[in-house]
Amino acid sequence: MDHMKTLVLVVHPNIESSRINKKWKEAVLSEPDVTVHDLYEKYRDQPIDVEFEQQQLLAHDRIVFQFPLYWYSSPPLLKQWFDEVFTFGWAHGPGGNKLKGKEWVTAMSIGSPEHSYQAGGYNLFSISELTKPFQASAHLVGMTYLPSFAEYRANTISDQEIAESANRYVKHITNIELNPKVRLQRYLKQLESVDLT
Repeated sequence: MDHMKTLVLVVHPNIESSRINKKWKEAVLSEPDVTVHDLYEKYRDQPIDVEFEQQQLLAHDRIVFQFPLYWYSSPPLLKQWFDEVFTFGWAHGPGGNKLKGKEWVTAMSIGSPEHSYQAGGYNLFSISELTKPFQASAHLVGMTYLPSFAEYRANTISDQEIAESANRYVKHITNIELNPKVRLQRYLKQLESVDLT
């Protein structure tokens, strides 16, 4: 896959007061082949349009779930979105293969420093461990779960660090080679052109 369409689902209850998620959202708005969809902006006071959301998913190759980490998970609207959009018979279960082969990226802003997310740290568990429900959900619907993007110290990070984070975020979520299968295919192709004699 040399051309990829990415859908960024921004899930922040108050994006205007956000420092990191707001900058991330602004940074990807001008990216080619990236669609930014703010769930709280669209669904704060109205029901989720399931058909629209499913069509958005079908039209993209990589889905990025961007949110601040709340109580070791996502804001509540994202859970509701999963419940309503990842329907039985469409996303999973008999005939539920519409998301098979699509890519999943989780992007989180996190208040505490990184060292607090480990065994023996203040929060005891790593972000990889805490995102297991997202990994399991991706597996259930046949999506490929790719490495997450996380920015720690969201409450104390400097404006300069936020700007740098936004640049890294864009590079991360738009990098085709984030998928290890793509990286491996490209590596093997390079090996074919190498004379090993």
